[in-house]
Formats: sequence, C-alpha cells, structure tokens
Amino acid sequence: MRNNKRALGAAAVALASALSMTACGGGGLSSDKTAADAGADGSGAAKWSKVTTGTTGTQDQIQDISKFCGDKPIKVGLADGFGGNSWRKITRALLEAEAKKCPNVTKVIYTDAQGDTQRAISDINSMVSQGVNVIVTFVDGGEALLPTIQKATAAGVAVVPFVGSPGGTPGKDYVDFVSEDVKTYGKNLAEWTIDKMGGKGNLVMLGGIAGNSYSQTVFEGVTEAAKAHPGVKLLDPEGPVSTDWEPGKTQQVVAGLITRYGNINGVVADYGGGSVGGIRAFLAANKPLPVWSANDSNEFACLWGQYHASQPSYEVATESSRNWVVIAALHKGLAAYNGLANNEPSTYNLQIIEDSTDPNKQPKCDKSLPPDAILSSGLTVDQLKGLFR
Repeated sequence: MRNNKRALGAAAVALASALSMTACGGGGLSSDKTAADAGADGSGAAKWSKVTTGTTGTQDQIQDISKFCGDKPIKVGLADGFGGNSWRKITRALLEAEAKKCPNVTKVIYTDAQGDTQRAISDINSMVSQGVNVIVTFVDGGEALLPTIQKATAAGVAVVPFVGSPGGTPGKDYVDFVSEDVKTYGKNLAEWTIDKMGGKGNLVMLGGIAGNSYSQTVFEGVTEAAKAHPGVKLLDPEGPVSTDWEPGKTQQVVAGLITRYGNINGVVADYGGGSVGGIRAFLAANKPLPVWSANDSNEFACLWGQYHASQPSYEVATESSRNWVVIAALHKGLAAYNGLANNEPSTYNLQIIEDSTDPNKQPKCDKSLPPDAILSSGLTVDQLKGLFR
C-alpha cells in the first residue's frame, strides 16, 4: 500500500490506512490508545465512568441483567484462553443462558485458544474484526494479552476479563476485572488444610496450565499460609504444580509427586474437578489419602463419601467454583457498552461451603448428576443434566 518513491505519498497513504482501521474497528490500533481515549462507542471514557471498578462484595449483590441490556443490537463474545474442562464448559453455558435474557443480544461468539497465548491474541482480534461489541475473556496468558485487550478497548469494544487477569488498569485498559479474591482463596484453603494436617507435614499446591496468572496468585496465598507454620514443608516451592486442569493429567502428575516425595500430607488445588485424578493416583499407589481442599465438584464430594470411612484421616473442604462470576462480567460489559450504571462488585469474597469436619457443611454428592457437575455453579440441576447428557 505504500509508495516508497514519494515520501508525501507514503504519509498520505499511511494516514488513510490508519483512519480506515479505526473506522472498521479492527485490531490494529496503537496499544497506547486505551479506554481513556475511546469509550464504548468512541465517545470517551466518560461513558464508562458509570461502571464501578475495584469494589468487593458477595454473590447476592449480582443484579438482574435487564438493567444492563439496553436496546441497541449487541454482539457478545466469550474469548476463552482454554476451554478443555468441565468448569469452562459450565461457565460458557452460564454466559450463553444469561445473554439470551437480553432480546437485543443478536449473537454470542465463543472461541477456545486451547492454552495457546498467540491463538488467544488472534481470537480477540478476530472478534473485534467481526464487530463484537462486548468481549468477556478468561485471560490464561496473563500480561501477554494486555496490548491486544488495549487495542480492542480503543476500537470501542467493552472488554471484561474475569478470573484470569491481564494486568493493566481496570477502567482504563478495559472495563473492569471480575473475580473472586484469588490470593485469599488460596490462603483460606491452605490454612484449613494445614490445620487438619496438625500444623506439620508435606503440602503441595496443584495448579492449571503452566504459567497461568490465576494459579500463580492462588499459590501466593498458599505460600503465605505455609510460611506461618514452620512444621509445614511446601513441596515445589517455586510455583504451583501444573496439571493443565485435566483429571487425567492430574493423575499422572500426582503419581509422579508420590514417587518423588513419598509422603504427601496435604493438597490444595485450584480445580476440584481435576483433583479427582489426583485422588485416583493415591488410591492406585496404595497411599493414604491426604487432607485435600479445592473448589467444589460433584465427584470430588462423592469420592470423599466413598472413602472417608476406610480412611478417617482423609478430610476435604471446598469453596465455590464461582462459575457465576462470568455473569457479573457480562453485566459490566453490557452496562459499559450501553453507557449504563453498574455497581456490582468486581471482587467476590468466598467462604468454605463444604467441610467434611463440620456436620453443617458436609460435602454434597448428588448421584443423579454427572461427576463433572458443579452444584454451586449457578446452573440448575436440570441444566446440569442437560449440559452433560
């Protein structure tokens, strides 16, 4: 497109090219133009100022989506950094079901980067070129995605990362970041686990895809709790043990940990659905099941019910798998694009909802549901059955 013989012609063509890219909402805008320069329709950041950022609250503060739908036709995108487990499948179903409640949402586009950061970048750029107005994204690639998100924001797209953070500044580089208090999640589960270990022994933390920002933040909380107990040795202290959030991979990884370390007294995991593979590894090795904490999963609870009588030292606890935060993320994106107020929390405090040592919080196993079902997800029993049919 450039005429290298004439500098004036080159400058004119370059300017025309830049204006063209801006007009079509493409992903090639300069990464230093952020939400502070272009609001949801290019009118400036004032349009987004009605969406609060950085606030903390609880699930019951999530409001009805009808407040944020608006009346303009809207395309919604869910850009998933990795879609290969039941947690992601349930989360997608939640977002799609919620978006259908807005009659003006004309299309929901889903992409799965399969753990590939470059593919995740391409997926977001593709959504922008397709005219998607609101992008909700689980950023597994961390800060590597930030320039792409900034470009989408500058193109007028309301981007809301959830659970996996890209860094940057909420309210400027994107609408807001929605998640549980991730570090506190890890710390709370680790403190419960260490307490049930008697304050001593070998502790390991199981994470997801290598290098993902979410697992690393959980690990920071686990590390903080472990440091307060000199009798606890945190195995693999450099970071979480990667399991790809897959039960099969988790079983292989935990089998290797058992071979390497011999005795493991406590496990903190950031995925209960994957933890079932690790439990099977202990059973296959004829090793005592350790104290184990994670987020809730039907099979995780059922396995405790199956084995706790024969292994009385085997105790479990969970916090909510909080798939429902994707609903808050969608609400914020819609509100930002429509210039509407939204004061739903950005960060959600979680509590232990299952505790095998507490008669009032016994693990909930529903044998009528598939093993992968998540009872705290926000889907109904019938929806879960239909999803995993």
